Amino acid sequence: MLIEFNAQKRTLQGTGASRRLRRAGRVPGVVYGGEQPAEAIDFDHNEIFHKLKQETFHASVLTMVIDGGRQNVLLRDVQMHPFKRQVMHLDFQRVDASHKIHTKVPLHFINADIAPGVKLQGGIVSHVLTELEVSCLPDDLPEYIEVDLKDVAAGHSLHLSAVAMPKGVEPLLHKGEDPVVAAITIPRGAAADEPAAADVQVAAAAPAPAPEKK
Repeated sequence: MLIEFNAQKRTLQGTGASRRLRRAGRVPGVVYGGEQPAEAIDFDHNEIFHKLKQETFHASVLTMVIDGGRQNVLLRDVQMHPFKRQVMHLDFQRVDASHKIHTKVPLHFINADIAPGVKLQGGIVSHVLTELEVSCLPDDLPEYIEVDLKDVAAGHSLHLSAVAMPKGVEPLLHKGEDPVVAAITIPRGAAADEPAAADVQVAAAAPAPAPEKK
């Protein structure tokens, strides 16, 4: 998916200049990396605010249009106002199609509704990881990685080694590490209720005591 956004170079820097930019509806930022020096840039706040609502904007190679040219970049940092719906600053990194990149990719969980632990045992899915740090070439960067839960039973977990990685994508892990991605657990109290229910059924099936003779 091609995601483009607009930027323009800025010459004035500093706290005062950034404050004036924000009052004018602009967002200060910087782009760095590659063989070019870092550049101070700014963006239209409304355009970038709506772009940031898209999950893919945070985990895709983006096309930044600046002064009529195009640069492939990754979003590296977003600073938001503590309580206003306002973007304060953005950092982007240039990418080269021939060099691997390190970035985080969101995890999308599928088939939770048909997992034995949910469908047959009434368990609840717990997402231990929601994103994964990966290494790949820019052209191989996926929008997300699917995690299939169709075979997970209650009381069991799914480790990363059981998740199919897209072609050319490698998870960044410490040697020997195999983290849990998701687990299905039985809600507290559900297990205790089952014996009680069974006792009720046994009591109902038992013959009534004979009346006492007088």
